[in-house]
Amino acid sequence: MKVEQIYTGCLAQGAYYIQSGNEVAIIDPLREVDAYIQKAEKNGAKIKYVLETHFHADFVSGHLDLAKKTGAKIVFGPNAKPAYEAYIAQDGEELPLGNTKIKVIHTPGHTMESTCFLLYNEQGKEYALFTGDTLFIGDVGRPDLAQKVKDDLTQEKLASHLYDSLHNKIMPLPDDIIVYPAHGAGSACGKNMSKETFDTLGHQKQVNYALQPMSREEFIQKVTEGLLPPPYYFPQNVVMNIKGYTSFDDVMKNALKPLSPDELEMVVEAHGALVLDSRKPDDFVKGFVPRSINIGLNGDFAVWVGTLITDIKQPLVIVTYNDRIEETITRLARVGYENVLGYLKGGFEAWKQAGKEVDEIETITAQELEERLKKEGDKAKVIDVRKLAEYYSQHVVNATHAPLAYINEHMADFAPDKTNYVHCAGGYRSVIACSILKARGIHNVVNIAGGFKAISEQSQIPVTDYVCASTMTQL
Repeated sequence: MKVEQIYTGCLAQGAYYIQSGNEVAIIDPLREVDAYIQKAEKNGAKIKYVLETHFHADFVSGHLDLAKKTGAKIVFGPNAKPAYEAYIAQDGEELPLGNTKIKVIHTPGHTMESTCFLLYNEQGKEYALFTGDTLFIGDVGRPDLAQKVKDDLTQEKLASHLYDSLHNKIMPLPDDIIVYPAHGAGSACGKNMSKETFDTLGHQKQVNYALQPMSREEFIQKVTEGLLPPPYYFPQNVVMNIKGYTSFDDVMKNALKPLSPDELEMVVEAHGALVLDSRKPDDFVKGFVPRSINIGLNGDFAVWVGTLITDIKQPLVIVTYNDRIEETITRLARVGYENVLGYLKGGFEAWKQAGKEVDEIETITAQELEERLKKEGDKAKVIDVRKLAEYYSQHVVNATHAPLAYINEHMADFAPDKTNYVHCAGGYRSVIACSILKARGIHNVVNIAGGFKAISEQSQIPVTDYVCASTMTQL
């Protein structure tokens, strides 16, 4: 028997490949599915099942394409009502796979259709539990997402269901089984996930706050406190996973349209397209297509796209490096952004060579910021775009807090008559923020290279005393 976790760091997402004999089950596949098919073919096996733990909110699953290409059966747990052909398994039902079996365990709470899959080894012993978003390492799934689709489900009702699922379905299982969740640290589907991507159930019973002895009321209070609104794209991804979506192959084919600089301008004008530049922030600040937004591939690209581009159907054109065009399109499609109208052929160099207008973001070091603050006094304003917990833990004295995730609500914080010095933790988010501001006509912004780390370590700019933010991770 072969069990492989296929972890995608930028989404903090785990898909799973399970093989027994010459039969394979894939759990929670990503949008692009050829890698799963190739792995099965290499191992001389055939994909029999595509098991979905629930209708995902944070990514578009590849279940439809995988089933179409392989003939595999899509399997959901009870209560799932997809708009396409799928097998709705019963609670406790056993699915044969090669020389073993997988048991369906209905665990409502994160969503009402949420289901775990219990894998037995080939000797008939309970071996591993694939928990989806029901149980994470160090956390449990947030109970406030399903109501985005069904209004009569409050987060308190879902949390109560989750309490029952954990105590009646999961915790009675043997301590030595391996817990394989759908997500790890960095995902917005929970609030306290560990950086570890699997663990034994017995260890989780010891260390996971949600599995400690407590009343139902205490549990509901603990799992619902500190929940921030989910990214805008979450409910839209749920709908795509329920109703279906365009084949990934077609998405890629439609998006791989090379555009000259002139053609890019015409597409932007004709379709109201947003120019999305996925280059490294250090390259972007030196020159970019005016009014383009930078979200670099080397950071949390998909999450920030979904947080800041609120309309999943927004027409996009891509500017990136020649060898990262398909990667950009793929990572957009993973979170449902399919309306890519093409990419700038030859990248930003082609734009410059065509003699087109170029914009830049002034970027200075922490030491230069120190000198400017001394010289400019009240004419300078420091803007901190980090999360609230980061800001509370330590920040520049008198800095204004305008978190990137909510920048639309903080436009008035950027002074029109002062220089706005923008920083984050290390420089990734501050460049995103500056690009958004410049796209909206706010040009008196300066990016601080190295962010707060550089400010606190390489300058004498006054900062507040450090406060441990371990209890404020969701602020």
